[in-house]
Amino acid sequence: MTDTETALRSFLIPGRVEARTENGQLPKLLLSTAGSTAELYLHGAQVTYFQKQSERPLLFMSAQSYFAPDKPIRGGVPIIFPWFGPRDGAAAHGFARTAAWSLVDSSATNNETRVTLELAQATDLGEWPAHRLRYRVTVSDVLRLELEVTNNSTARELAHESCLHTYFAIGDIHTTRIAGLQGACYLDKVDNFVEKTETAAEIAITGETDRVYLNTDSTVTIIDPLWHRRIVVEKSGSRSTVVWNPWIAKAKAMADFGDDEYQRMLCVESGNVDRDRLALAPGTSSTLSTTLRSELF
Repeated sequence: MTDTETALRSFLIPGRVEARTENGQLPKLLLSTAGSTAELYLHGAQVTYFQKQSERPLLFMSAQSYFAPDKPIRGGVPIIFPWFGPRDGAAAHGFARTAAWSLVDSSATNNETRVTLELAQATDLGEWPAHRLRYRVTVSDVLRLELEVTNNSTARELAHESCLHTYFAIGDIHTTRIAGLQGACYLDKVDNFVEKTETAAEIAITGETDRVYLNTDSTVTIIDPLWHRRIVVEKSGSRSTVVWNPWIAKAKAMADFGDDEYQRMLCVESGNVDRDRLALAPGTSSTLSTTLRSELF
């Protein structure tokens, strides 16, 4: 038995929280209820699968994704911390999504299965003050994700960005629409970060899209006519919503993403990025949470 298997053993609940080692020998948790299932890798604390009975999977996973200790997983819900986007001399989107997290708690009731994972830096080190991340994943008829960031430093502020970079599975990007962001200002990263105002009640994706909607706590709904499904993204502790689809050229340029997969995915991300980044005083915490639910029509 490996050290990881030994560490997991006391938190496993037969039929509800189980462990596997798959895809590059990365340890994975299987979370189950009577009506839903989910999968969660310790690598990056990344949820890669959630499905309700009688529905299609909620999350998109690239068939080309790497599963390696030094690379991010492409799809599901990557955790972005402590920076968002590219950074000179460092990996894009921070270090949390490629770190090995620890399972520290689990529970199950009739209707819910929950686990808590942790990633901590014990002392002030370089740019980053001492801090702790706790990530609670709750599976029921919805998927609830809660990322708690605590500044454990006694003297230094923790300035950071965070985001739950959720990839949703959809039937066809050409017919899918996004509602809930009308009137919000956004930075259009495809158009040199020009600030714009969203005028559409329902946003259509017609090309490469990379937008950071600022100062908005609105619930967002993804309307998917082909699969007759609405996906509702509710959030709290989040002032930013990111909408992303790589479209044709960028999809072809990404080694861990299929050339045509842009047609079957859409990212709607809850976070605090760019102008909405947070600064935690010593000894304080913040919690970013999102609840993802689906309904058929």
